[in-house]
Amino acid sequence: MKSGEIRQKWLDFFETKGHKIEESASLVPHNDPSLLWINAGMAPLKRYFDGTVKPDNPRIANAQKCIRTNDIENVGKTKRHHTLFEMLGNFSIGDYFKEETITWAWEFLTDKKWIGFDPDRLSVTVYHEDDEAYKIWKEKIGIPEERIYKLDEDNFWDIGEGPCGPCTEIFYDRGDAYGDLSDPEVNPAGENERFLEVWNLVFSQFNHNKDGSYAPLPNKNIDTGAGLERFTTILQDVDSTFDTDLFLPTIEETCSIANVKYKENTEIDVALKVIADHIRTVAFAIGDGVLPSNEGRGYVIRRLLRRAVRYGKVLGVNEPFLYRLVPIVASVMGGYYKEIVEKQQFIEKIIRVEEERFHETLSDGLNILAEMIQEANKQGKSEITGDQSFKLYDTYGFPLDLTEDFAQENGFTVDHDGFEKAMQEQRERARAARQEVDSMKVQGGPLTDLEVKSEYVGYNNLEVRAKVEAIIFNDQLVDIVSESNTCLVVLDQTPFYAESGGQVSDHGKLENTSFKGNVQDVFKAPNGQHVHTLKIESGTIKVGDEVSASVAKEMREDIVKNHTATHLLHKALKEVLGDHVNQAGSLVAPERLRFDFSHFGSISEEELTQIEQKVNAQIWKNTALKIEQKSLNEAKAMGAMALFGEKYGDTVRVVQVGDYSIELCGGCHVNQTSQIGLFKILSENGIGSGIRRIEAVTGKHAYQFLSNQLELLDQGSQLLKTKIDEVPKRIEMLLSQNKELVRENESLRGKLNTIEAGSLSDQVKQVGNVPVLVAQLKQVNADTMRSMIDELKEKLKSVVIVFGTVNEGKVQLASAVTSDLVKQGYHAGKIIKEVAAICGGGGGGRPDMAQAGGKDPSKLQQALDSVETFIKQNQEK
Repeated sequence: MKSGEIRQKWLDFFETKGHKIEESASLVPHNDPSLLWINAGMAPLKRYFDGTVKPDNPRIANAQKCIRTNDIENVGKTKRHHTLFEMLGNFSIGDYFKEETITWAWEFLTDKKWIGFDPDRLSVTVYHEDDEAYKIWKEKIGIPEERIYKLDEDNFWDIGEGPCGPCTEIFYDRGDAYGDLSDPEVNPAGENERFLEVWNLVFSQFNHNKDGSYAPLPNKNIDTGAGLERFTTILQDVDSTFDTDLFLPTIEETCSIANVKYKENTEIDVALKVIADHIRTVAFAIGDGVLPSNEGRGYVIRRLLRRAVRYGKVLGVNEPFLYRLVPIVASVMGGYYKEIVEKQQFIEKIIRVEEERFHETLSDGLNILAEMIQEANKQGKSEITGDQSFKLYDTYGFPLDLTEDFAQENGFTVDHDGFEKAMQEQRERARAARQEVDSMKVQGGPLTDLEVKSEYVGYNNLEVRAKVEAIIFNDQLVDIVSESNTCLVVLDQTPFYAESGGQVSDHGKLENTSFKGNVQDVFKAPNGQHVHTLKIESGTIKVGDEVSASVAKEMREDIVKNHTATHLLHKALKEVLGDHVNQAGSLVAPERLRFDFSHFGSISEEELTQIEQKVNAQIWKNTALKIEQKSLNEAKAMGAMALFGEKYGDTVRVVQVGDYSIELCGGCHVNQTSQIGLFKILSENGIGSGIRRIEAVTGKHAYQFLSNQLELLDQGSQLLKTKIDEVPKRIEMLLSQNKELVRENESLRGKLNTIEAGSLSDQVKQVGNVPVLVAQLKQVNADTMRSMIDELKEKLKSVVIVFGTVNEGKVQLASAVTSDLVKQGYHAGKIIKEVAAICGGGGGGRPDMAQAGGKDPSKLQQALDSVETFIKQNQEK
């Protein structure tokens, strides 16, 4: 059975059981800073489990792409370790529980219409205190007692705080070829290859409280996970996941590129498996907007890509080749994950550029390693330390085996224990960082169970009469709240927009004859109601009151201008930079807009100008916006852009600006583009991990910005004593004059240096058989000192020179030794190091030229006087 068929059977089966099929979420968590990657099938559904959002259907199933890189060293060396994997899951949010979950799992696994496993090959484990699950497996399903294993902590899913509960795991017996039953470890509770875990059913029925106690959850939930790769291994009857149709095509293509064979050499096999795994992960991550960088997710991707390049060298491939594997990944996975096909060319381009850069980095690593060996030689050492080899590995991506090869060629060894210690310290830091993050919230609170109706009517109405349906004060539902207090209010209908999709919430007023209050914030409750944060200025508000709800009109008008402008900007970015640009976050506030987007590389001033011109051109066309409710499939067929990481229901709101821009959006917009007035970019910069940010203003805020800029220009023209339109020409003229003055100054300084160098040459002293020139210079900088040294070396032919000066309270030193004296063992770097130490500083350099600094100017003359003594000591040796 092909992997794609298995995935589809899973989704089809749970659809027959009334589940809503959720598409795989992006690998980049949306609004979840606790996770670096989506690392489990339930991760993108946490908002349902923690009660933040109530799902339309409490039964959900999915096939979710996930990334885990905590065991990266095991990839390729074991049969089942991967950095990217697919988790098949079915979930219940307070609906069905243990009996249905177990019964359906058994049906899916054993019914020939679905997976069709031999029931006699299936065993299960249960939590040792979970008598309910044990009874269901034994009495309802009919598994004999000897194939039901009671375990303790391994069968209790607990992340330390939040929802948790017992679990039951299902194992498939692969037969005698994978283990002898006489071995006590060969059973579902042991470590072996024969019994393969295919499915874990978690029964979330408790909340792990902060004080360590456990309390029953208000709603009992189901969270299950089954690895597609494991199902495929069993159903295709192969030895490992790498031999399935998910990986074998990539391995075969790599063999063709490298001219090697699979399953003939263990070292080559490991390299082939690592490459097949890593290219899949990198391609998917880039497809979801993560670009290689030196931080966060970008660093993970860069590390995986470089690791694959290094394993390519094991195969004898010394040029970029990973990008050629992307079409294979797309052909294998693109049937379900359309983004891999749609963005294939962009993914190939990014990978190729990164490969080319890394090949250059490897060359840099060799140069740095050569410097390390050279320095160690000077110190009489013959070992590359653990810290040095780890720095090469971690900072430059330089593999340990290459470090060892190069070291061996130069008669050096590598400190393995030190390297492993540094590696372990890094793992512990990463593990500690992961443990510091809470993964789930605690369920509860009055908003979770609030079922009152509340309708948003603010797209077309900024003021309505409404009824107070609920009030929450001090986290309790109450009937009345008085003056000077702040409370949460739910109305039967509201014109106030709740913050979402980057658009900030409306502000405004609620009032009637009994009270007045200011709306300071609006957010959505788990059941979808708009919740108003209300500061009561006077009087008393009660449940059942009729109130006037009015949005701050001017603030809303500014917000809608910025929101429509972000849509125009998104389209303009794609036109100028390429279709790979995708929104990665936004802020739509009244005074400005901020737009984050994926893009690899910098943006030129010409491109920014072009982007700005395109947005303004659309504004001045005065195009009417068309906003409609459509089915999700209809919207996609129209070409509507979906926002990065967002989840959409079956019916979506489509915002269309003529034939220019079409997006799925629940926000507020202008009626005609001319209402935006003017669009002006304030700044553009990178914010890390291949993400860039544009900040801009519209309408009156754009006018105010440009007016301020003109005022500054006017001030500049007055200072330059010229007209505004002649300011650039005037600045060019002043720059030219300044350049000429600098040139004249340098010429005069050079003449003075020559004169001073000539006088200094008369101060050369003979120390033994060595000419030595030592002097304290005044009113010179480091560049001038070096220039004078070069001139004196040329004039004197054979000399040791040491100069010192004081600039801004700090000592600057420079030394030089002519080539004939270098051959006699005199070393400028060693001399300057001794001299600088007396001034409380340090430095060094080459045998022929060195420089240093010092902290104590009062010791400069003493330091210079020491040169003669140091040279005499050197002669005595």
